[in-house]
Parts: sequence; structure tokens; C-alpha cells
Amino acid sequence: MTTMNLLERWLREEAEVQARLDAGPGPGVARPDQIAGKTGLEVMQAMLAGEIPHAEIARTLDFALVEVGPGLAVFQGAPLQRHLNPMGTVHGGWFATLLDSALGCAVHTMMPPGRGYTTAELGVNMVRALTPKVPRVRAEGRVIHGGRQLATAEARLVGPDGTLYAHATTTCLVFELPGR
Repeated sequence: MTTMNLLERWLREEAEVQARLDAGPGPGVARPDQIAGKTGLEVMQAMLAGEIPHAEIARTLDFALVEVGPGLAVFQGAPLQRHLNPMGTVHGGWFATLLDSALGCAVHTMMPPGRGYTTAELGVNMVRALTPKVPRVRAEGRVIHGGRQLATAEARLVGPDGTLYAHATTTCLVFELPGR
């Protein structure tokens, strides 16, 4: 598949997701009754389907969840002018937020009902500058280990031509949700 064909596919997938999100409840926080008894994967699938609220930060920073599966979360982002640092490249905080979202949501897909997680450590390595000349990038997060008390994941931020812009790892603490 050519870079242009892949980019076209990415943009189509993003538009399909955005249409579902626009038809759903919008950004916000899911009510307890909307997620009760659901696994983390079921919650993420419901969010992607536009059945429960999605995170507003994705709209703020111009990225979106586009795929989930067991131990997998893929976010797609548009590096824009408003994300630039004073040197004219995308700010490291944008990289970190996009990667942290992919990492955390990948871990979320492994949570059984009544279990939650929080990021304890995030390590980001930016290996190439990113500018708005790259129309989209994808952060693909995958769980390495999902245990009862600890989960780890890794992610890569790539362009449609396969260029690696950054990679990251996380360690998350896993716990029983309050009131369970």
C-alpha cells in the first residue's frame, strides 16, 4: 500500500469515528451506570462507537481514538500550527499526550469489571521532529504485561510513510475501583 493510499484510509477511518462521536453524547465523563459491569475493552468499544462520552482533551489537541482491541489502542492526530513550540516543531507535550493516551487506553482494554489503573511512570523518546507538513500520525499502544497490580505498555508514534517520530513506555498501577 502506498503512503497516499494509507493516508487516505487513515482519513476515512478518522471521519467514520468522528461521525459516530458527533452523533453520540459528546465529550465528558461516563456515568457510573454507563460503565457498570463492563470490562475496560467494552468501555473503550462503547466510547469508540459513540455510545458513551469521549475525552474532551482529544478535541482540544486534535487527535482521536480510532481503534481498540485486547491490549491495543490506536490514536490518530493532526500535528497543527497551534501545536508548535517556538522553534517551529511540534511541542513535546503534544507527543507525550498522544502517546500517553494510546498507552493508557491499551492498558484500559485489559481491565476486568471493577478494576482501574493510573499512570505511575511515562517515558517518551522523541526521535524525529514533527511539523504540520505531516498530515497525520498514529500512536499505537500495546500492552506488554497486564497483572493484578501492575501493567506495562509500549507505543510508537508513526507517520503514514512509516517514519517513526517517537516511542514511549508506561508503567500503570492497577487497583480495585472505589465502591466495588
